[in-house]
Amino acid sequence: QVQLVESGGGLVQPGGSLRLSCAASGFTFSTYPMSWYRQAPGKERELVATITSFGGRRKYADSVKGRFTISRDNAKNTVYLQMNSLKPEDTAVYYCKADLEEPYWGQGTQVTVSS
Repeated sequence: QVQLVESGGGLVQPGGSLRLSCAASGFTFSTYPMSWYRQAPGKERELVATITSFGGRRKYADSVKGRFTISRDNAKNTVYLQMNSLKPEDTAVYYCKADLEEPYWGQGTQVTVSS
């Protein structure tokens, strides 16, 4: 079965960095685009970044452009989200999503940006 397991979240000070990882299994990872979403308390889940199957195209939310980078390693069945210059408003649960014939979600990892 499809499994997505996020890791790398935590508490970081404003201006700091984190790298999230999402390990995928149960499907042919290299075939499908992958995305990162986030959901802050009291807000709807929003798209953060997406990457095509071989990484040729990437798309970002305006709020993270120039600070976040999505990448993937198809040999390791893993997608990453490098987050730099973090701001308090980046605080959220971050979810990995696999865009298969139907969407699959990971369990999420908490990112808290606070001094």
